[in-house]
Formats: sequence, C-alpha cells, structure tokens
Amino acid sequence: MNTERQSRLAEVAKVFLKLGTIGFGGPAAHVAMMEEEIVRRRKWLEKDKFLDLLGAANLIPGPNSTELAIHLGYQRAGWPGLFVAGACFILPAMLIVLAFAVIYRMFGELPEVSWVLYGIKPVIIAIVLQALWSLGKSALKNKQTVAAAALATVLLLENWNEILLLVLAGLFVMIINNRSRLGSNTAGLMLPLAPVKASPFGFPAGWLLADGVQQAVAGSMSLAKLFLVFLKIGSVLYGSGYVLLAFLQSDFVERNKALTSQQLIDAVAIGQFTPGPLFTTATFIGYLIQGTPGAILATIGIFLPAFVFVALTSPWIPKLRRSPWLSAFLDGVNAASLALMAVVAWQLGQAAVVDWTTALLALASLFLVIRFKVNSALLVIGGGIIGFVTQVWFA
Repeated sequence: MNTERQSRLAEVAKVFLKLGTIGFGGPAAHVAMMEEEIVRRRKWLEKDKFLDLLGAANLIPGPNSTELAIHLGYQRAGWPGLFVAGACFILPAMLIVLAFAVIYRMFGELPEVSWVLYGIKPVIIAIVLQALWSLGKSALKNKQTVAAAALATVLLLENWNEILLLVLAGLFVMIINNRSRLGSNTAGLMLPLAPVKASPFGFPAGWLLADGVQQAVAGSMSLAKLFLVFLKIGSVLYGSGYVLLAFLQSDFVERNKALTSQQLIDAVAIGQFTPGPLFTTATFIGYLIQGTPGAILATIGIFLPAFVFVALTSPWIPKLRRSPWLSAFLDGVNAASLALMAVVAWQLGQAAVVDWTTALLALASLFLVIRFKVNSALLVIGGGIIGFVTQVWFA
C-alpha cells in the first residue's frame, strides 16, 4: 500500500471514529454530520456525488447512515476504506452499548441520560436543517426535482410508504427529463428495485428506560443461532426502529423466548439514545443472551450484510450517471431522500423543542453552524453540557 493510500485510510479511520462517537440523533443527523465533515470541511467529494451515495444507500436494506459511511470510505480509500469506514463508525457505538449492557445486567438500571439528551436533541435539529439547506441547493436542480421533493414531502406526511415514494420520484424525474427519448429504444433501462421499507430515517418511540430488569434466559440461543438470526435481520430489514422492534419481538421474545418484552424495549431504547447506528441494539441483546461473545457476534451479524450490499452496488453508481435515463432516476431519488430528511427533521423538532430553553438552544446552534460554521461535534458536546446543567439546576 502506497503512502497516499495509507494516509487516506488513516484519515477515513479518524473521521468515522469521531462521527461514530458523537453521532447522536439517528440517521438523519448522521447524514448531516457526514455532509458537514466530508463535503464542506474536508472536500472529499462534491455535493452531487454525496447525494448519489445517499440515494443509493436508501435503496438497499440495512442501516442507511452506516451504508453511507461505507460508501464514503470506498470513495476515499478504495476497498480498504470501505471496511475501515464502516467498522470505525460502528465500533464506538458498539463499545458504548456494551458498557451500558454490563451496567444494566449488574444493577438493573442505567444512569440518568435524559438530562444530556434534553440539550443534545435541539442541537441535532439545527445540524439537520443546515445540511438540508446545503444539500438542497444541489439536489433541487430543476423544476422536476423540486416537484418530486414537494410531492414526496406531502405524501410522506400522509404516511405513504417511503421506499415506494423514492422509486416513484425517480421514475417521475426520469420520464419527464427523457420524454423526448421515449420513442427510441429503451431496452435495458429497468433499475432493480429494492423491497419496500418503512422509514430510512425513522426513530423508535421511547427515550427513557423502564426501571428494573428481569434476567435473560441465559444460553437459550446458541452463539451460532444468535449470529444467524441477526444476519437474517440485517439482510432483509428496511425501515425504522418500529420495524426493527417487530423483527426482534418475533425472533427473540415470541419464537425463541430468549428475552422478555421489557428487556427488548430497554434494548431498543439504549440503541436509540447512544451515538451511532440504532442497529447496535444487537450488541445489547447479544450480551444479555450470551455475554460478550454474543454481543460481538450479534453486532457482526446485523451489520455484515450492509458491507456486502455496498460492495456490490458502490462500483456501479458512476456508471448510472452516464445513462441519461438512470441519471435522471437517481436525481429523483435524491430529491425524495431530501424530503425524507425534511419530514424527519419536522417530526423530531416537535419532540426536541419543548420549551424556551430548547428553542433557544436550537436557534443558537443554527446561527453558529450557519454563520460561523462551528463544528457539529462541539455543538453536540455543548448542548449535552447545557442540558445536563439546566436539568440539575432546576431539579
């Protein structure tokens, strides 16, 4: 490996370790932080290319922000970068969730974290809004993409299926942009469509853990079975935390009786309020069932398909842009992806901005990130400190 490739690989590792450590707020926030770090600060690639990778990630199963990280690593440092970016983005969250799992097993509860999240959540809204503004200038490049994004936003608010809207937006822009070519030979234009999913940027409902914990049925699943169940989930899962919760309920509570329903709810809550991808819920469940080996194998199982899917699709994205038909399809998907981020920002904003303190935090963060381009990591840390101090002061 030459010196330049080694330097790029080290840079990839550094960036995604940081993003995995401070990446609170779920996939929409992760995308916003990646856009700030990689497009605007480090200028690894242009906004248009970033949007293409985001659109591609939204069309395959698995954790979308993790898949975007894997795509970005491949673009920056080739095949080694693909694996390093994904692993470094996942590892901090895995270790944090594992630590919480140990505490949960020992004491039956977790330290109070809602105070910190009280200050972090409004900061995340500001970061997402800034990314929407920045990416929107590239994604909404003509009347067709503006119309696709607007219609997708309206239909998302009416609870239409997200993956269906991504595909329809792509087809709409593709047909409008190429209407003059409709009479020509269009063989080979079909784009393989992924199965339907619920919400690439969704979140589960609960933020707080219930008190108390029942012991898991230790050893009720072998390590091999635990790995295979999570491998299956990672291979087919589209959607939000609600969809993940349904899979986990079916496999671990009902079918194998390896967890109680309360333990499952607590596991999903822990995956949500820790940084990094929500899929690290698997780490917590794996630990409850088979200790540290179970945590490691469960994490590998649920994330492994993402690496495979990105490895299969990433080399094809530049080729799609060379076709006027498929390039237009990708434009439509990108516009709808932006609509997804906007709708999630609206939904999360209603939950995050709950009083004057959080409103001021959101506005101040938005001002700082736009006017002074303050690093999102500093904003997240500052928001957490302010949230904790405020709650202690008024407790």
